[in-house]
Amino acid sequence: MRNIGRRGAVVLGVTGMVAPLTLALGAAPAQAASCTTKTGPYQKQVEKFLGRPVDGRQSAADCTAIRAFQTKHGISPNIGYAGPVTWGVMDLMNKQKAVGKRPNKAGKCPTNKGRIACVDLTLQLSWIQDGGKLVYGPVPVRTGRDGYETRTGLKKIYWRDIDHVSSLYNVPMPYSQFFDGGQAFHSVGLSMWNPPGSHGCVNMTTKDAKKYWSLLKKGDDVMVYGRKPGT
Repeated sequence: MRNIGRRGAVVLGVTGMVAPLTLALGAAPAQAASCTTKTGPYQKQVEKFLGRPVDGRQSAADCTAIRAFQTKHGISPNIGYAGPVTWGVMDLMNKQKAVGKRPNKAGKCPTNKGRIACVDLTLQLSWIQDGGKLVYGPVPVRTGRDGYETRTGLKKIYWRDIDHVSSLYNVPMPYSQFFDGGQAFHSVGLSMWNPPGSHGCVNMTTKDAKKYWSLLKKGDDVMVYGRKPGT
């Protein structure tokens, strides 16, 4: 195990580092040559989510709306097809919205630890609570993909680096707060619903990563539980 310098290598951190964009996503979003005319297996569900007329038949307008959604969230190929990946992202969004301001309703994140950052892998949500009081969130996050899963369990923040750079991939990881080897909270310039996921870190928007930085400190607890869809 190596020591960690201010901007040096992270111990056992391969799974937590965010790779260059093409590695982080598995493949860069495809530049679709044309909009598909095919009706997808989740056509009605996708039409309803996007506020389109729900007739279960692909139209040019449907394809344009679906394709815009896919492009925004880095879903590849972005050809406007209402397939399982696109619907999976939309379904997750619906489930996240349904949580409202009670993310710990099931009591899976400890309320006897004082201030703690909670990560629900199943719903891809994170929040900060203090006892039973919700302090911040819940906010959508992007955790480890299949084979690079964010590890579950009760952990502690052991190192923070506001302007960390991955020595493995030479990419920035702003507002890094490490809690398990190389796995950390940090901001990324990607959609939180961008498949397939990170290399183990808990990706956040810049706004949320900044807030976590201001609310947490070294030694604070982190609870990770659940299982990310597709892992």
